[in-house]
Amino acid sequence: MKSIADFKASLTQLQPNDSLAVQLKSLWYDGVGDWQQAHNLIDHLTDRDSAWVHAYLHRKEGDIWNADYWYNRAHQTRPSVTLDEEWEALVDHFLK
Repeated sequence: MKSIADFKASLTQLQPNDSLAVQLKSLWYDGVGDWQQAHNLIDHLTDRDSAWVHAYLHRKEGDIWNADYWYNRAHQTRPSVTLDEEWEALVDHFLK
């Protein structure tokens, strides 16, 4: 998968592509509306990339304190863009 358009098109499938990194799988599940599965995939991981996705998921959940904790762990700042814009930026980042 090379583009956000390809990634979005894959949201019509029953499952994410097996070749995707766990961060993209998590974003895929979030993209199809399964926040819990997205969180389950990333919750136990402590690397910076996973922390960034984890932060986004808690921001989406509305748990800003927890989101800020994970943004800090990811060495990121909570963005002021919409959740949809952040989701796209994350997908774009991890596809590269």
